[in-house]
Amino acid sequence: MSTPVKHFLKEGDVAPSFSLNSHRGEKVHLSDFRGKYVVLYFYPKDDTPGCTIEANEFQKLSSEFGNKNAVVLGVSPDSLESHCSFADKYSLSFHLLSDEGHKIAEKYGAWGEKNMYGKITYGIIRSTFLIGPDGKIIKIWRKVKPEGHAQKVLENIP
Repeated sequence: MSTPVKHFLKEGDVAPSFSLNSHRGEKVHLSDFRGKYVVLYFYPKDDTPGCTIEANEFQKLSSEFGNKNAVVLGVSPDSLESHCSFADKYSLSFHLLSDEGHKIAEKYGAWGEKNMYGKITYGIIRSTFLIGPDGKIIKIWRKVKPEGHAQKVLENIP
């Protein structure tokens, strides 16, 4: 595994552009959503307990995000096949984007060292970025706890 490049994005910075494949068979570019709020959330792995909680909470609030002119984009290093299975199993209506080489996660500082029971590994650090209609980062959440997170994000959209 590659060593993550440290990026210290902060609120007010222009969000790094990206182009990733969606489980829906589309190429998704951040620029596709100019003029909308974008909730870009990075999660470790499809169909695991915390990631399922987080995805289901975003799904449950999807109409409320839509009412605030916001789109939700979930990103993980999982394959498109894994994303399709996860989205189908839980009826997820938002894009799940595959970042198999974790290049976008690295750009956003959502890839890094993790310590699990004394074993050091590298992986996704659960993070969410609220990007404004102008392409600038409004709010950043790092080391997210899945329960209740989607509601907190929704409350931060003007």
